[in-house]
Amino acid sequence: MSDPTPSAPTTHPTDATDATASASATASASSANSSPRVRDTAPRLRILWSFARPHRRTLVHGLVLALLVSGLGLATPMVTKQVLDALGTSSSLLGPVLALLALLVVGGAVSFRQWVLLGALGERVVLEARESLVRRFLRATVPTVTARPTGELVTRVTSDTVLLREAASESLIGLINGTAMLVGSLVLMGYLDLVLLATTLLAVALTGAVFAVLMPGIAQAQQQAQEHVGRLGGVLEGTLRAIRTVKVNRAEDRMAERIMVDARASAECGTQVVRREALAWTTAWSGIHLAIIAILGVGAWRVGEGHLEVSSLIAFLLYAFALMEPVTEISEEVTKLQAGMAAAERIQQADELGTEGTAAASADGHARPAEGPDETPVLRLSKVTAAYGPDRPAAVRDIDLEIPRRGHTAVVGPSGAGKTTLFSLVLRFLEPTHGELLLDGRPYRDLAHSDIRARLAYVEQDTPIVPGTIRDNLLLARPDATTGELRQALRDVRLVDRIDALDEGLDTPLSSTGVSGGERQRIALARALLATPDVLLLDEATAQLDGLTEVAVHDCIRSRAATGAVVTIAHRLSTVLDADTIVVMEGGRIRTQGRHEELLRSDGLYRELVESLRIAAPTGPEREMSREAACRLPGGTAQDPFEGTGAEVG
Repeated sequence: MSDPTPSAPTTHPTDATDATASASATASASSANSSPRVRDTAPRLRILWSFARPHRRTLVHGLVLALLVSGLGLATPMVTKQVLDALGTSSSLLGPVLALLALLVVGGAVSFRQWVLLGALGERVVLEARESLVRRFLRATVPTVTARPTGELVTRVTSDTVLLREAASESLIGLINGTAMLVGSLVLMGYLDLVLLATTLLAVALTGAVFAVLMPGIAQAQQQAQEHVGRLGGVLEGTLRAIRTVKVNRAEDRMAERIMVDARASAECGTQVVRREALAWTTAWSGIHLAIIAILGVGAWRVGEGHLEVSSLIAFLLYAFALMEPVTEISEEVTKLQAGMAAAERIQQADELGTEGTAAASADGHARPAEGPDETPVLRLSKVTAAYGPDRPAAVRDIDLEIPRRGHTAVVGPSGAGKTTLFSLVLRFLEPTHGELLLDGRPYRDLAHSDIRARLAYVEQDTPIVPGTIRDNLLLARPDATTGELRQALRDVRLVDRIDALDEGLDTPLSSTGVSGGERQRIALARALLATPDVLLLDEATAQLDGLTEVAVHDCIRSRAATGAVVTIAHRLSTVLDADTIVVMEGGRIRTQGRHEELLRSDGLYRELVESLRIAAPTGPEREMSREAACRLPGGTAQDPFEGTGAEVG
């Protein structure tokens, strides 16, 4: 009976996929609007540098090692020239050969150290980015997280961070080192022969011009490809979550086609990247080879004229061939840098997610505020109005409600009445636009989110599984709970025998296919009871239970209501009959409240909700007698004849 709202996406798979697709379309429009930023390199480079900045010392260390390797490489042709000169003069070759061996050994050792250093740095950058994203997502407000496709957020943690690794740790150093090696090679080539240098510079200038034209397009295509991959992940995640509905409606091909729209778009963008990179690389290779051919022709002429020694020509050719390395390195690193900047920008967009404030947090994150006196309502909503966005209509209006410290309060009303929004406000998933909420007389705004939730426990109607074992799921409420306490909580919800029958018991991994909906709901209820909250919030905790188990759960709820507050969004008549107070909502407002019998007499909407079940609900002794009669059911389980019908109120 909970009303569908943006903060609590519907669990119907078809709707889930539609919502995912809609969110993907929104993301697409957003990315389209932001595409001009691709051409603004400086701000995006600053974003990328923000990930590398904490590791400046390691980057400098890696740069020094890279320059040392390049310096050793630049020395090799000069030593080779000495070998050739020694052959021409019949001098000893021992010194030049030993020098070449020393360059080889030292260069290999330094290169190994640089490789390990930068590789480890890249992994640290990825780890820190992933930790930042994960914590940001989990600390974000519920509406901002649920408004985006889950798969798209996951892509930022997995795919984008991998692109970030090479750009933040290797590309910056590679660009500087490649440039230094290129300049060093050209300087030494000028030392050998200026005429041949001029020939080489012409080829390098033409290659650089081509790269300058092609690189911006590569960057834009890279970012668009990543955006499509993110949207693909969002739609695919929603579709797999709704796989049963997709199959029942024979929509496999249609959903596959919807997913493939982004897959094809990503492939098309990737193909554009490949084409531009291929053109850039072909130009670079062709330019260098043309330069070598020109060097051979001009060099042969100058040797014939006596203006150049053969050894100098060979050394010059070695530098010309070596130019391939810095040109290749620069082109590779520019490509990685473009992809990394696009990834860094997408990662930083997580900062736009609104996060829950931590103001007024207690010194101990698990500390519970002191309880007020018994006569003070544990919760109070005073003139509360709330909406799911500044331009959205109010979901609830002028809510005045007091939740007593003990007792059971049921919330009923037609779909869209604002029941789930009411829970979102109490759990502080949503902030009011007007009015205020008070916990033990203290305004919510003076309390941290963790302090408020330390007093509450919540069971959703379609209870999701938290990854991990049964024990992990139960310990979410109380990490310090003992095995005995866990078993007692499971016993209260009639689940301990089922868990004991499993091979791994409490350590059995949970999966959506290995646990029924009713068992999943009972595990969630056991977790909530284990927390011993001051206020237990239930979005109909018996919605997926059989009649026999439902009675035991109702007994738990009644027991809890005797010592604390229980607030239920009521879907079944049995929940309404058990409630001390029933709150009837309509159109985002509280229409009326009272007990079952008086509301039947005084409120037409409530009477329609009850009559829709087509059950004449007995009251007083008549109901107690039927309960006693039910005790004679097999197994000694008391079942109310009006419970377990599966019918919903409204």
